[in-house]
Amino acid sequence: MEFEVWQALILGFAQGLTEFLPVSSSGHLVFLQSVMNVELGELEMFFDIMLHLGTLVAVCVIFWKDILNLFKKPFKTLLYLIVATIPAAVVGLLLDDWIDETFYGGAFLAAGFLITAVVLLATEYYAKRSKKVLPLSWRVTVPMGLAQVVALLPGISRSGSTIAAGTFAGGDRDEVAHFSFLMSIPVILGSFAVSLLKGLVNGEIQNSFQIGGANFGWCIAVGFIASTIAGLLAIKVMLKAIKNANYKWFSLYLVLLAITCIILQHYGYLG
Repeated sequence: MEFEVWQALILGFAQGLTEFLPVSSSGHLVFLQSVMNVELGELEMFFDIMLHLGTLVAVCVIFWKDILNLFKKPFKTLLYLIVATIPAAVVGLLLDDWIDETFYGGAFLAAGFLITAVVLLATEYYAKRSKKVLPLSWRVTVPMGLAQVVALLPGISRSGSTIAAGTFAGGDRDEVAHFSFLMSIPVILGSFAVSLLKGLVNGEIQNSFQIGGANFGWCIAVGFIASTIAGLLAIKVMLKAIKNANYKWFSLYLVLLAITCIILQHYGYLG
């Protein structure tokens, strides 16, 4: 089945929204590709690269001032960011393929969505009752970095996990939110760089255009634009949700999505 522009639009929009909303972008892409019967083969790597680049553009547009402030003395936030990124970077490089192979399938996906739903409900309950507010520090950022490792599993939200960890550590909501979004930059950028390098060395990116032709070029353009626009929208929505500690609707959505995964797997529509 040829990869269509409308499929690229849906996947791009889903990537942009779910990268920053606490509902797992990787889980949604796996789910949607299975449901739409999208088999990209050698085209998948470069298409995923461009979707991630779109979300990177979105977060840079919203947080450009915060990004510039990272490089101003005393560089404290930059140091927090580097240390918080190390755990996920190391585990991702060493175990990424193993995680994909081991935790593939609708049952694991549903479990990941359910875990995220429970974590979000617990975070809302705690945030609305806790009086403890700590400034951004090692006590807050280290748990956020460790939580990002757990989010390598399918269905576990990166933004949801890091915000939950920062909240339970007692961090200020706004500071936790901003740091969580800043944490996405090295993760997305690192994934982009590694995938690009692998694709060029293995020849997969060059083959993508030979196989896909002009239609694949249009799919890339549409997917990139959709992920950027959706990412901008998702960040705005998430910042408001964090300010009010309102996560229950995301939890409800994830529970319904997990049930859908189980049903679709039972009838053979989800691997």
